[in-house]
Amino acid sequence: MKSLLVTGGAGFIGANFVRHLLGHENIEVTVLDSLTYAGNLKNLEGLDVRFVHGDVRDSGLVTQLVRRSDAVAHFAAESHNDKSLIDPTLFVDTNVLGTLNVLEAVRKFDKRFHHISTDEVYGDLGIDSPDKFTETTPYNPSSPYSSSKAASDLLVRAWVRSYGVRATITNCSNNYGPYQHVEKFIPRQITNFLTGKRAKVFGSGENVRDWIHVDDHSSAVLAVLKNGKIGETYLVGSNGERSNLDVIREIMLVMGVSDSQLEMVSDRQGHDLRYAIDATKITTELNWQPTVTDFRSGIQSTVEWYSKNISWWADAKSSVETSYSHRGQ
Repeated sequence: MKSLLVTGGAGFIGANFVRHLLGHENIEVTVLDSLTYAGNLKNLEGLDVRFVHGDVRDSGLVTQLVRRSDAVAHFAAESHNDKSLIDPTLFVDTNVLGTLNVLEAVRKFDKRFHHISTDEVYGDLGIDSPDKFTETTPYNPSSPYSSSKAASDLLVRAWVRSYGVRATITNCSNNYGPYQHVEKFIPRQITNFLTGKRAKVFGSGENVRDWIHVDDHSSAVLAVLKNGKIGETYLVGSNGERSNLDVIREIMLVMGVSDSQLEMVSDRQGHDLRYAIDATKITTELNWQPTVTDFRSGIQSTVEWYSKNISWWADAKSSVETSYSHRGQ
């Protein structure tokens, strides 16, 4: 693999993957990104990549770029649950029809394809349940976002079986780390504290997420691209289950903030209770292991990044908080 097309490569997870890839491989990288509010060219500063401003829904452009590449890592997606409840059509257009365009292009030119997805396609688990998601867990998405990602996953599986597309899928748990948009849970709380605001917790704060540092997600995607078995799905997680309240208290501890700066707000519609990943398959078959296993140190480095890069997020912060306040959150 001498060249790779990374769709959505200017977003949070995509840009971190590009950084990881260039640090470990001698490879030519083309990034395709439409630069919505969640995409940012600053995320790629200092990297030797070819950037193309465009949309995965543009089949002609996608076809041209896929033809010139050896493989595709498909990160491009609309990914915010709350926004999907407001405008589900955008999520179906981008996540389903956009993925279809990429699949048709890789089918036409017989290119290697890796599809990045989410554990949210599996729905949720009981708070006190010992169960975890595995590669055989039935899909049961709760939101327009997770439904659109489930649909795109199923398209990939069908294109493997029906057309012989050389594809793999990863479904990953919740990511955190540098370059994440301030609408997301962890950077929102960090930047709230940095701007003198309270942390905002949906509902009771008991909902559980399985957190993984974005660097570990990046290394997992590269492992699957290089050594994953065609047609297979791999779940990616690092045993990072924590309630939302526990995550915020970890941030408060690192930042020296008191409990008085904690505010409970109205819950999200259809808020999933718990996510949990069983990553046995990728760890045993591909010998992949997470390296950021100390959550506090991961939070510490993330807090330091947002503290040092205020200019990166300051312009977006006001509009994000205005949007949340209109929903009582």
